[in-house]
Amino acid sequence: MAKLAIIDNSLWPEIYNPVEHWTAWVNLPHRSFRAVDGYLPDLDDGFTHLILTGSEASILNLEPWVLAEVSLVQEAVERNLTVLGSCYGHQLLALALAGPGSIRRAEVPEIGWIEVELLKKDPLLGEPGRIMVFSSHYDEVCHLDENRFEILASSRHCQIQAFRLKGKSVWGLQAHPEIEPSSAVKLLRGILEKGFPGRELIEQALNSNPQDDGWIRTISRNFIAL
Repeated sequence: MAKLAIIDNSLWPEIYNPVEHWTAWVNLPHRSFRAVDGYLPDLDDGFTHLILTGSEASILNLEPWVLAEVSLVQEAVERNLTVLGSCYGHQLLALALAGPGSIRRAEVPEIGWIEVELLKKDPLLGEPGRIMVFSSHYDEVCHLDENRFEILASSRHCQIQAFRLKGKSVWGLQAHPEIEPSSAVKLLRGILEKGFPGRELIEQALNSNPQDDGWIRTISRNFIAL
């Protein structure tokens, strides 16, 4: 029977609650673990699926809780769990599988609703094409070895919007398809109040009309079936 562990990487749950966002779509028996507080799943507890959530943290700050999560993710991949990393989780997954040369500060942060191009058909992400989805990231994944990784999606300012580890049910996804517009607005207001960089980009996103093509429906349905 499928059993999901959600590693919650959020710093301020009052503005960003990724467990709530994901469990609204992924209907599996689950437990959640706040990584920043030192809680991680025991992989001997029968987990089959793992979600690594986003975070307000920067992946470039390798604090002890981050390194502990990296080790757990490496073990989960070795055990052939189905793994999905979103935004910060996408970057942490790259760090765990490809090392620190695979992450960097983004030249242009992507804040708000952006267009992502799906480059090929994929069992998790669905059919190729262009979709609108919410994004909020200052760091990014880079320099993945295409002998080991498939690059599945890109955008105007981010070459690696999604990847898969070849031969494994392991995906990284830079965007936030799981965050609906009302929750996205709450997050944007929260990071604006916290003084995050790119104030103009955040305000521009808040003043724009949300454009969400509902990609999460495809992703969540396929994730459950894997």
